[in-house]
Amino acid sequence: MSELIFLPAVVMAERIRKRELSPVELVEAHLAQIEKLNPKLNAFVQVDADAARRVAQCAETSVKQGKTLGALHGIPVSIKSSFDLAGMRCESGTRLRAGHVPIQDAPLVARLRAAGAIILGVTNAPELLMAWETDNLLYGRTNNPWDIERTAGGSSGGEAAAIASCMSAGGVGSDGGGSIRVPAHFTGICGLKPTPGRIPATGHFPVAAGPFASIGVVGPIARTVADLKILFEIMQGPDAGDTCSAPVALRWPSREETRNLRIGYFEDDGRTPVTPETRAAVRRAAESLRSAGFQVERFQPDGLDQARKLWWKYFVIAGGMLLRPMFKGREADLSPILRDFLEVSASQPPLTADSLLDAWIQRDLLRSQFFAQMQRYPILLCPAAAIPAFRHGERSWEVDGKTVNYLDAWSYTEFFNLLGNPVAVVPVGRSSEGLPIGVQIVGRSWEEEQVLSVACALESACGAGSIPPII
Repeated sequence: MSELIFLPAVVMAERIRKRELSPVELVEAHLAQIEKLNPKLNAFVQVDADAARRVAQCAETSVKQGKTLGALHGIPVSIKSSFDLAGMRCESGTRLRAGHVPIQDAPLVARLRAAGAIILGVTNAPELLMAWETDNLLYGRTNNPWDIERTAGGSSGGEAAAIASCMSAGGVGSDGGGSIRVPAHFTGICGLKPTPGRIPATGHFPVAAGPFASIGVVGPIARTVADLKILFEIMQGPDAGDTCSAPVALRWPSREETRNLRIGYFEDDGRTPVTPETRAAVRRAAESLRSAGFQVERFQPDGLDQARKLWWKYFVIAGGMLLRPMFKGREADLSPILRDFLEVSASQPPLTADSLLDAWIQRDLLRSQFFAQMQRYPILLCPAAAIPAFRHGERSWEVDGKTVNYLDAWSYTEFFNLLGNPVAVVPVGRSSEGLPIGVQIVGRSWEEEQVLSVACALESACGAGSIPPII
């Protein structure tokens, strides 16, 4: 096996610029890894090897000719199947869009190409992205490279599995309730949920509009924080198609500025228990940052349970109301996971103009109160989920003598979709079964650079990232 696939994307790019590494060789190594592992993992749903080879050959010619190279020149990446990608499938895991092939790239895809990235293919997702595990009637389930009997998470599970197993050097996911962060946590890699609008969601399906515009985002997934940073730099920036976007300038804090950030942490939210290893991972993260010179204190912000309840209205109730009409007359095309979701949604009182307006006002008031608390603690640490990666089909777990149900286990990510915080996940620990456990690093809106700087310090202090056993 080629050792090239294990390198961080930023190291790959540096070696290409120095002519120590061939883009052609690099793409071939990733294609070989896909051929070896994708039949076991089912992460990619389409790979265009011929196109990747053609682009790699052009990339190699540019290097030999001494042309100016982009930050990701020659780097093989993957794209979640919910993004427009010219000439490749954008089906979002549903039979309703089977065979849909866009004619142009989403803006963030175009930005990656302009930076020199080579797109290998598109990755699997649950139907219309409405699950924390990846399975659908089009392509079936995606398996976790740490244990193929377990899920890689959702909805960016295919993307996370591809990157964790070194079939891709990095890529793009989307997140309306943990869909970047839970898969990163489950597969032992890194992910960033930015502030809504910091990276344009233009060209994503389902469209980020209405209630989803305020909670749904798109962002990078990679094996290292350094790779997250470069992907973020390339993809960020306003776009007219995203009504939440704003011209926020990049500003990386100095080492001193980063060290002066006061950090608060909590091991659980007082409602949904987490496994002992998850609690230990958060504690380890806090202690590691304290040893690295940060001021770290126990702190549990007020308003978390209200944020969870409001998120439920935005995502579950409003989501069901938006999606159910799409399947009228095509109920047989519903995947079991989405059918279950829609049944849960339909069991709740539907939103009215008055109740939606009330939820909107409550959200804004809660955000104001929450951000006031973050004046003292600009960075928060907390669990990414109540449990590590679960076995396919599981729907409840016993944690600290309490039953944790499927829809409750991910509340730790849902808080911050509702509130609009940027959040990174970094692997920190392991479960008793050797499964990865990630920790969330939460910042204030539009301060992704601070989040990623602290994430980099945590990664350096813990060094928990490793190669899954399937490799």
